[in-house]
Amino acid sequence: MSGRVVIVGAGVAGATAARTLRTDGYTGEIVLIGAEAHLPYRRPMVSKELLAGTADERRLLLEPAESWRGLGIDLRPDITVDNIDVERDRVHLADGTSLGYDALILATGARARTLPGPASGAYTLRTAGDVDALRAAVVSGGSLLVVGSGLVGCEVAATVRGLGAAVTIVHAGDAPLERVAPAVIGAHCRNLHADNGVEIHDAVVLDRIDGDEGDIRALAADGRRWNAAAVLVAIGAEPDVELARRAGLAIGDGILVDESGTTSTPNIFAAGDAAAVYDPDCGVHRRTEQWNSAQAQGVAVAKSVLGQPVPSDEVTWGWTTQYGVTIQFAGRPHPDDEVVVRPGATPDRITVLSLRAGRLAAAAAVASPADLRAARTLIGARAVHDLATWSDVSIPLQELVIATELSGRH
Repeated sequence: MSGRVVIVGAGVAGATAARTLRTDGYTGEIVLIGAEAHLPYRRPMVSKELLAGTADERRLLLEPAESWRGLGIDLRPDITVDNIDVERDRVHLADGTSLGYDALILATGARARTLPGPASGAYTLRTAGDVDALRAAVVSGGSLLVVGSGLVGCEVAATVRGLGAAVTIVHAGDAPLERVAPAVIGAHCRNLHADNGVEIHDAVVLDRIDGDEGDIRALAADGRRWNAAAVLVAIGAEPDVELARRAGLAIGDGILVDESGTTSTPNIFAAGDAAAVYDPDCGVHRRTEQWNSAQAQGVAVAKSVLGQPVPSDEVTWGWTTQYGVTIQFAGRPHPDDEVVVRPGATPDRITVLSLRAGRLAAAAAVASPADLRAARTLIGARAVHDLATWSDVSIPLQELVIATELSGRH
């Protein structure tokens, strides 16, 4: 298959799409355009190794420069796309040039949400380019207030404690990590931070943040106050859909695509944090901000471009590492789920299952990777058991995987 595929966005979704196109037999031009000056890199390292200053560049990069050249991929960092001409199948770049395409993949990612606040001393952390300023502010000032207790907020708190700074987390929810894991995992995360000198304050609705770098003041609506040298705003991200919107593509909470990654325009595809993929089970479009989902979507859109069968929808999963402890999660938990807690062999290990009418819908595990792998398989198989079976720790989840696979062969 020849022609030209243009990919806008050189994060993991875009980079994976480019690599998959080539390794699966695409012989035409592949142009991978990235707004950042860096080669494609592992974004999960931003809030951990990169912020800590311990990142190994060989591990940070998805591929060295010579690998992209070897694959015949025209990688163009530090370039932005201004517009898409859907009628003429062309993209117009900020440098005044344009490119025609046979297929276009939008992997434009997401942008950190912000809060009104001081002109200096307030930071977000989304890209490698955000790291140096935040680290310098923390090291010089010695303290950080983190607004938000999701993955980025909690990881940054742990990393900054490792740099020797004082850290406080405030958030509007009831428990940390509540978007990806049940409250029992949030309680475990809270204790982990408390053991390392970080307080987490729940149900905080900020009235304002003011001051200047070195002396930031945050005031909650209920009168609580916090002071720090700097503040990190980690309250989630918004999909970057402006390019797609200007092109007239269908937009919701992200660029709307079907299960194959195809947008409302047949030769334009979307993947990664910017894409809202149709979920036929629920009849809605969903956006997933996980590294592994972005990889899977990058593969899917590449195969769609090639006219190959798209892999079945992979169970959403991710992980976070804080103070050397890894917490993994899979599926989509819901507040109404029936929660089953399975203690591990030691007090620091735990697996939590989220059930809907006996079906495993989501899971989270602390320091229990084998359980999480088994749970992902069971979620994907839509395995159903009674509550007693799910709760019985004498029955390893791996045995339930085997039983599920055997039952599916009959």
